[in-house]
Amino acid sequence: MLRPLLLLALCSASAMVLAAPSPVSAPRRLADDAYWHSLGHYERGKLGGWRSYVDDDDFFLADGGEHDPAAELAATLAALYAPASQGDRHAQCVYPARTRWLREQLELTDLPAVECPEFRAWYAEVAPHGTVMVFPAAYLNSPSSMFGHTLLRIDQADIGSQGSPLLSSALNFGAFIEGADNSILYAWKGLMGGYPGLFSLLPYREKIGEYSRLENRDLWEYRLNLTAEETGRMLEHVWELKQIRFDYFFFDENCSYRLLELLEVARPGLELTEQFPLTAIPADTVRVVIDAGLVEGIDYRPSRERELLTRTAPLDSEELEWVSQLAGDPQVLGQHDYLALPDERRALIQDGAYRLVRYRVTGEERDSANAAHSYRLLQAINRNPPPRLDVVRPILPEHGHESRTLQFGLGGRGEHAFAEYGLRMAYHDLLDNLEGFPLGAQIEIAQLQLRQYEGNRWKLQRLDLAGIRSLTPVTPLLRPWSWQIAAGLERVPWGDGDDRLVGHFDGGGGFTWQLGEDLLGFALATARLEVNPGFSAAVSPAAGFDGGLLWRNAAGNLLLEARGDYFHNGEVRRRLDLAQQFELRGDTGLRLSLGRSFSHRAEPETEFQLQLRWYYY
Repeated sequence: MLRPLLLLALCSASAMVLAAPSPVSAPRRLADDAYWHSLGHYERGKLGGWRSYVDDDDFFLADGGEHDPAAELAATLAALYAPASQGDRHAQCVYPARTRWLREQLELTDLPAVECPEFRAWYAEVAPHGTVMVFPAAYLNSPSSMFGHTLLRIDQADIGSQGSPLLSSALNFGAFIEGADNSILYAWKGLMGGYPGLFSLLPYREKIGEYSRLENRDLWEYRLNLTAEETGRMLEHVWELKQIRFDYFFFDENCSYRLLELLEVARPGLELTEQFPLTAIPADTVRVVIDAGLVEGIDYRPSRERELLTRTAPLDSEELEWVSQLAGDPQVLGQHDYLALPDERRALIQDGAYRLVRYRVTGEERDSANAAHSYRLLQAINRNPPPRLDVVRPILPEHGHESRTLQFGLGGRGEHAFAEYGLRMAYHDLLDNLEGFPLGAQIEIAQLQLRQYEGNRWKLQRLDLAGIRSLTPVTPLLRPWSWQIAAGLERVPWGDGDDRLVGHFDGGGGFTWQLGEDLLGFALATARLEVNPGFSAAVSPAAGFDGGLLWRNAAGNLLLEARGDYFHNGEVRRRLDLAQQFELRGDTGLRLSLGRSFSHRAEPETEFQLQLRWYYY
């Protein structure tokens, strides 16, 4: 009799325990909520289940939490009820965004009272009130910046009336680099996920100095309509990500993608990241933010280089020579010939010389001689001030064509007709629709071209890993190098009307000249390494040249180019190309090309093609 009574009492007690509400039994609906997935940076795995973009065990409270949102939610709830004596290490202090959301969703009124002095002090110092998305324009001479960059500026409440944006905080996500990797290694490791990514919060004035001065990049500031509460919610989550590592990849899991995730935390219901399943080019993410209705205003900050060129644009060649002399020697200020110039011209010359001095010392340690030189020029400027500098705002970068390109062409090579089908993952070449891009800049990544000849003969025409060109014209004051690199597979002439697929790596350097308002001329010395089964050596080197004209005209862009390669084994190849892109609309272009190739292995051969290009994302 006693045993059945004991069993009955035990079952009754168990039922009461199971029926009692427990903070560690999180409702399943919360674990499936999109906002919880945003806080954990979860995405659906390719083969099912979940995975978090966070690549750091310190971020998760549950074993396997990176793959199990429900387990992580249950562990978080349990940790929120831990004794308050843990102080700054308490889950409420480490995870303020999780705490806020769970308290609101579950109406948790009985949580322990924890002070969190470290978080409170940090939050009060940042004083988040408004958010600005900053887009430093693309900069070809930095591998990490070729596609542009995005970061967030966190403004205080009085920034518009009493404070300066330079006092705001900059929220940045970037690759964490230990040591000094060269540019090629940096690009390779960035492509392959060889660096961890970290969030950082630092004074905005430091980012201004880095981008607009050190890297000579224009800055676009997109003021977002996030409320103070939404901005604060985002900053709470940033605290949770302090020193937390992510995987970092240039093309998808990059600065822009991570910031879109933060905006989804700031304003629940935004669906920004799902629009980038493969790549996240910064300019494309800017478009998405605008399309989501988040932007309420746009400001522009010109680079130091653009300010210099704008100030000296009205000067003639003799006056530009005075700028160079004055930038080299402040004693010129007292020369009789210089003082004989009209006051208004000297005002422009002096201001141009000062800007040139500051441009030349960008990134260098402070030098007393340069500082004294700059001070003397500033004194002269104060005595004879120039007119206010008005820099014409360029076309907004998001107005340019989208990053991915589909290509369909019809043409002929010798006596053989073909159809060509192509796909380029990113981004822009010298002939593409130009609006929103600088003339003479090219960044092509992952381009595939297939040809279908008569008789249904298919060939892989080319597979480009990368093709980058920077044709920046020299000026009387600046002499930048022009350069190019390319790598991949391509077809080369091989005799009897046939061709051969070879691997190659090309590079070159030289100069570009502004021959007219919209006309560039360039000349580069080149080098090539080729993997060709027809050569006796496994890798064959060649020296060569690449030169031509690039003309921006009423219809689009025209490129006339001559190239040559002279191999160590006696192989000689030369090619002459003429191509015109007709800009039909912002997202479509029609390209007509004609080429003539010469090789001592084959008869000269002519190729032409009419190609339709569709830019999409």
